[in-house]
Amino acid sequence: MAIDIRPLSPALGAEVVGIDLRETLDDTIAKGIKDAWLKHHVLVFRSQTIDADDQRRFVGYFGEVQPPRSRAGERRNPDVMYVANVVIDGDRGDLPDGEMQFHADQCYYECPTKGAVLYALEIPSTGGNTLFASTHRAYETLPDDLKARIGGLEAMFTYDAYGNPYKRAQIDVEQAPHFVHPVVITHPETARPALFVNRLMTASINGLAREESEALLDRLFQHLERPEMIYEHVWRPGDVLIWDNLATVHARTDFDPAERRALRRMAIRGVRPRGLAAHAASVPDVTVPDVTGTMAS
Repeated sequence: MAIDIRPLSPALGAEVVGIDLRETLDDTIAKGIKDAWLKHHVLVFRSQTIDADDQRRFVGYFGEVQPPRSRAGERRNPDVMYVANVVIDGDRGDLPDGEMQFHADQCYYECPTKGAVLYALEIPSTGGNTLFASTHRAYETLPDDLKARIGGLEAMFTYDAYGNPYKRAQIDVEQAPHFVHPVVITHPETARPALFVNRLMTASINGLAREESEALLDRLFQHLERPEMIYEHVWRPGDVLIWDNLATVHARTDFDPAERRALRRMAIRGVRPRGLAAHAASVPDVTVPDVTGTMAS
């Protein structure tokens, strides 16, 4: 078996060619894919035909499955979320339609997901694309004075899943899941710093007046969402996509709600993000292998 890893944009993302995810991967190939994920943050596998067990096995190369935390007990497949505007396998879809602002999944809990795997079942004729922005590149390209300003700050994250699922709004934090995380984190596997804020779920920066917090967040959001930080994925049926939830934030473009859109999602269990100082004190330098190109085993 051979794999060919082809970068998709200067910022992030790569297509992996030559892999059939219905098959069990040997250790060398699995490690190569994991290394490519750590380097490119988003991996795409086109033209796949996988069932839920195949998807679950693929998630296992990266960690444990994190079952959806919403609607617990309601799902027929408890570790699966369908991002869909139709009913799939007896389960109604979540986040069925509409444009969605940039966010990191479950950052309003102590332990956000490590990442997630999406499998495209049905895709509209246009729109419904997923945009990924690199939180690493965003941090690294900040001016030095701004890096110094935000290095020790923390932010409140919350999500109004039922009232305002697509756009950030002023809500009573105590009435929704919420948690405080550093504004700058270090990736738990690569030790690379990342800008950990997002437009949908970062409510405020702790210790700042509301006006100052809003102004600083807006500056960070605009920087993070610049075109040169982004890879836009245009879905095709049969796509399997895995993203790193700490190395990226993602958003969705609008689409015609009369057209069917259905993706099967499984998440990877994560750990609590750590700030620059805490992480540097306990984690040695890590070098991510250069995996661009063809690998064979």
